[in-house]
Amino acid sequence: MIVRNLKDAEKTDRKIVSEGWDSTRLLLKNDGMGFSFHITTIYRDAELHMHYQNHLETVYCVSGYGSVETVADGKVYPIEPGTVYNLNLNDKHILRADEEMKLACVFNPPLHGKEVHNAEGAYELDAEEVKD
Repeated sequence: MIVRNLKDAEKTDRKIVSEGWDSTRLLLKNDGMGFSFHITTIYRDAELHMHYQNHLETVYCVSGYGSVETVADGKVYPIEPGTVYNLNLNDKHILRADEEMKLACVFNPPLHGKEVHNAEGAYELDAEEVKD
């Protein structure tokens, strides 16, 4: 069994900080679950252009308010606590935070741990692992 505490993990290399967001990776590829699980904070007024070409992602809003826009059709979906969105088609999207949002995110295939968005707004398939 794997047991981790978010507050403890935030004090380790599992917390990745980048422009407009931070993400604490509670489960990673080396945990052997077949997916990774993260608690991500999107900072107030952030606008993140992303295109996860190598990963599928499910996002559940725990707190905060914002929106996600699918670039292909310009549709904007409100995000509030209890909303889940799924990037099942490697959708190019724009995530906007009207206020700070806490999101629970699942990635398949799993992340290694040190990933940040590349110029395309994607995570690479190979990255430096987090060591416990």
